[in-house]
Amino acid sequence: MPSFQKTFWMSSATVVLEKGQMRRQAKTMIPLLAAMPFLVAGCQKKAAAPQLPPQPVGVMTLQTQPVTLETSLPGRTDAYEQAQIRPQVNGVIVSRDFEQGADVKKGQQLFQVYIAPYQAAYDQAKAQLMNAQAVATRAAGQLRRYAPLVKAHAVSSQDYDNTLATAREAEAQVAQAKANLEAAEVNLNYTHVRAPIDGRIGRTLYTPGALLTAGQTQPIAVVTRLDPIYVDVNLAASDMLRLKHELATGQVERKGDDAAAVGLKLEDDSDYPQRGKLQLSEVTVDPATGTLVMRAVFPNPDHLLLPGMFVHAHIREGIDPNGILVPQVAVQRDSKGNPFVMIVDAENKVQQRAIQTSRTVGKDWLVTGGVKAGDKIIVNGLQKVQPGAKVAPQDVPAGKAE
Repeated sequence: MPSFQKTFWMSSATVVLEKGQMRRQAKTMIPLLAAMPFLVAGCQKKAAAPQLPPQPVGVMTLQTQPVTLETSLPGRTDAYEQAQIRPQVNGVIVSRDFEQGADVKKGQQLFQVYIAPYQAAYDQAKAQLMNAQAVATRAAGQLRRYAPLVKAHAVSSQDYDNTLATAREAEAQVAQAKANLEAAEVNLNYTHVRAPIDGRIGRTLYTPGALLTAGQTQPIAVVTRLDPIYVDVNLAASDMLRLKHELATGQVERKGDDAAAVGLKLEDDSDYPQRGKLQLSEVTVDPATGTLVMRAVFPNPDHLLLPGMFVHAHIREGIDPNGILVPQVAVQRDSKGNPFVMIVDAENKVQQRAIQTSRTVGKDWLVTGGVKAGDKIIVNGLQKVQPGAKVAPQDVPAGKAE
């Protein structure tokens, strides 16, 4: 083949090959070109996605306010007065003169012990006294007659001295007879077993026919005075020191007699309608428990409180004039148990703030550090926010936190 034909043929083949390659590339590009509008539209949609609006949250603005401080302590009621009645003479019970569980008055007869032997002893003592008084009268008369005679030397001094001694012995016998009569009268009165105090009498295991022994260990009845009634609580020595420190530094103010007022919550979580007053506290601390006993006295006209009941006493300590209260629902705790709250700053962004708490006051925490008056804390919607997020705060009235 001539060289020019060979060259022409090779050029033609190259052109054919190039055309086939371009045709294949064109087939490949057509789907890509067809998809371009959709890809561009997708990018435009992604770029144009709107941002979420700030999350609405409920906030409460903190304010200082006078806060009444109370310490809640478990305690038990104790009788104001209680008399365990035991027989003072031996004898058999003749009658029981009260209803078990009833109220009795001081001096009211409860039991009657067989009286006959004690009445006889009383009568005998009374007769002995009368005899001794008669002897003493005779001796005194003889002594009066001997007095002028001894001065006139009509009787000897020895006879006068003997008469004087006889008169003194007669007087002594009278005194002894009086004492015996008084003892017999006491025993006679002891046969009438009486209530020593006003109160309510409990059940008894002694009935007519039972034999009593003077000074026996088991009481035959117990009378308990229920109005008023004591409430004893144990206060930790550390709390007592804290209270004294708060009073000394002016953090807590006492307001007259009301500072010693004590309230009660009963076992069924109801409030006792009467308020008591702190009466005394022990002067020593129990080394085993580190506590000291404080005693309050409560009026109990309806006898709602009974000795031995478990109660919670709320002892009013005083008033914190600049207290800051934070709802308990707004307080969270970290992994170490430290409390914190979420606050909203001036740019409506959420910040986490560690706080210090001292005690609960109703449904709130009394906060001693970490926040101040004017801070806005989040009380509603806490589960929807994180530190640094922007929010739309909405004021929540006091007491409406959820």
